Amino acid sequence: MISKRKALVGAIILIIVTTILNATLGNLIALPLGQKVLISRDTYEYYRDLGGEYGKLLTLKEFLTKNYYKEVDEEKLLESAIKGMFQGVEDPYTTYMTEREFTDLMTRTQGTYGGIGVIITPGEDGFVTVVSPIEDTPGERAGIATGDRIITVDGKTVSGEQLDLAADMMKGEPGTNVILTLWREGRNEPFEVTLEREEIRLRTVRSEVLEGNIGYVRISMFDEQTANDFREHIGELEKQNVQGLIIDLRNNPGGLLSQCLEISDMILGEQVIVYTEDRHGKREIEKSDKKQVDLPLVVLVNKGSASASEILAGAVKDGNRGVILGTTTFGKGLVQQVKPLNDGTGFKYTVSQYFTPNGTNIHGTGIEPDIVVELPEELRNEVTIERDQDIQLEKAMEIVKEKM
Repeated sequence: MISKRKALVGAIILIIVTTILNATLGNLIALPLGQKVLISRDTYEYYRDLGGEYGKLLTLKEFLTKNYYKEVDEEKLLESAIKGMFQGVEDPYTTYMTEREFTDLMTRTQGTYGGIGVIITPGEDGFVTVVSPIEDTPGERAGIATGDRIITVDGKTVSGEQLDLAADMMKGEPGTNVILTLWREGRNEPFEVTLEREEIRLRTVRSEVLEGNIGYVRISMFDEQTANDFREHIGELEKQNVQGLIIDLRNNPGGLLSQCLEISDMILGEQVIVYTEDRHGKREIEKSDKKQVDLPLVVLVNKGSASASEILAGAVKDGNRGVILGTTTFGKGLVQQVKPLNDGTGFKYTVSQYFTPNGTNIHGTGIEPDIVVELPEELRNEVTIERDQDIQLEKAMEIVKEKM
């Protein structure tokens, strides 16, 4: 056993040193001498310790490969080991993605993908939880609501710990069906919905002029086109000489921070938008300039408003730029970065937490509106509400008119 161990460690060292020799130019840390490689003692000890640390993993992989009753897929074993390492962080937003999963993530941020149009998150109770359905998608039309728990997808149990797997199961070719089993608070038992997948083309911004010459802009999420679309919609509203502005972030699950910052810069004066802080206390501060859309402003939020939506709402609130109206937001105050790998796979990880301009970390608590307006109980799980029933929008219009 000891000789095997030494051989394993030696193999690891040889592989790593060979990789270094192939990848390193100019930094001579290893010297080839015929059939041998000369390295420094520090380098040798480092990789010897590395072999000791990961030797167990390789020993078990070798055992399964030789002794399992069927031939195993060694690539899949490696992928699963990497996924398990990321799961060990115990952060649902820190995940390793296969090539397909990574491609799907990139596609979603670009604005199109095949699926049902439901944004999900791992709930505190361990269930896959709906943040919000996306407007005009199968998920919305089927009546899926914020807070719904997804118990099974096509009869297979899913959990918040395997969020990306659940999302992957719900995506697929347009025209194919998927069956979800849902549990909703207030109902006695789970229920099923059958949805036909579509090509989800995200129209993240829409606008109109409301009575009283009030501009209304709805942002459903932040993808790569959102800031440009918002700029165009604001331009059209200004041509119509609107005298006030309502920005609707209800059921907006967030998205790209860069897009949120661009939009914040358009509507805020000179102020801090948000700042992030990593584990070492290093801060990065994002600010807006003096140029702004100078109109009386109300921002609508609810429990489906998350992440980038909360950054925008928090900046408006702390900067006294406008009034936040609705109900307490979702409470996601963590920042992720996405990293591609050379083989087409990738990963995302939580790199920092963010704070509103006044130094508030809203993770787990959300943003409290300046004015709380609850929808009637029978409408709270609805995404599309008739105008004459939308008392939150009515109150927002009332406030804007007072400030005009």
